[in-house]
Amino acid sequence: MTPLIIVLALFFLFVAGLVAFTAFTARRVEKILPPRGKFLELDGARIHYLDKGSGPPIVLVHGLGGQMGNFAYGVIEQLINDFRVVVIDRPGSGYSTRASDEGAHLGAQAAYVAQFIRKLGLERPLLVGHSLGGAISLRVALDHPETISGLALIAPLTHVPPHVPEPFRPLDIDSKLLRRLLAWTVATPVGILRGPAVVKQIFQPEPVPADFPIRGGGILGLRPRSFYNVSADLVAADADLASMAEHYPNIRMPVSILYGTSDNILDYRFHGESMQCKLPQLQLKLLEGAGHMLPVSAPETTAAFLREAASHDRASA
Repeated sequence: MTPLIIVLALFFLFVAGLVAFTAFTARRVEKILPPRGKFLELDGARIHYLDKGSGPPIVLVHGLGGQMGNFAYGVIEQLINDFRVVVIDRPGSGYSTRASDEGAHLGAQAAYVAQFIRKLGLERPLLVGHSLGGAISLRVALDHPETISGLALIAPLTHVPPHVPEPFRPLDIDSKLLRRLLAWTVATPVGILRGPAVVKQIFQPEPVPADFPIRGGGILGLRPRSFYNVSADLVAADADLASMAEHYPNIRMPVSILYGTSDNILDYRFHGESMQCKLPQLQLKLLEGAGHMLPVSAPETTAAFLREAASHDRASA
């Protein structure tokens, strides 16, 4: 056997080992943290969601790389006595699926959210979006305004950032083939090794809760499909936001935004204060010294913000 054949054989064994480790880890993760809610079949997607409480409906949409666990730190519990709270895993996130990468685009995700609202029979809920979920919520307001009564956005992505936030730069992959190759080889072991440091960056300046991998659903990000879909979401958002932002003045419904002034991921001035000249009805609240993960790090303040936003909706109805 020649040295070249030996090297190639060792390389393929190494790659096969990475694939096997990735598949094993994905199975292990889903055994540790199975689905928490129910499923609803849509055209081209299967949505995993929680439905709790009674009263006026509120729909919660998480951000990039997240899932419904991002709202599991008290926001839901503080609202369900007065509201029907519905929390979704976005298509392609958590335990929700989507048919293809086309479903990553903001227009497609907004259409899924609107279809979900209709199919569940929700009567014009307040739509809540965190981070990338904020961009998707804005797209719902533009494309499907009849489905919702207003927007409550938490640290929303509203414009194309001048650069990709540092924790997400390794996910800025245009090639579908490279994205899939990385997802099934190095993404999982690198995620295990570097994940805690990356999550720390996202939470700064607040600490990461010790139970975030399970209670917050963080370990679901170790699955290959999570890496692949988060990368697709990131690339699609950059492609869609520029043209979308031009139409924000067309939004007539009540809009509230909550932002931390020490957000390490999105600048509150660029994504929050800049919206005031486009949306005269905007209610902007700044949380001094707070970071990006407000539903986790400041659940009481977040819940109070949502209550206030819901009252604005009722007053304008």
